[in-house]
Amino acid sequence: MAKLSFLAGFGAGYVLGSRAGRERYEQIRRAWDHAKDDPRLQSIAGMAQAKADDAVSTLKAQLGNEAPPR
Repeated sequence: MAKLSFLAGFGAGYVLGSRAGRERYEQIRRAWDHAKDDPRLQSIAGMAQAKADDAVSTLKAQLGNEAPPR
């Protein structure tokens, strides 16, 4: 998950900080538009979302069990 976050941050930083100009920006944007519609990427994103949801559920359950009574 950290690797995916790093890659997303790196990509965003490159696009925002690039001095290559509008043409390079458009090229990157077209590549992203093409990639995000790829079923393989959607499958990976779905699996990552499911793992994140499971981790959040587990964390909430652990915090709920350890919370002091009110």
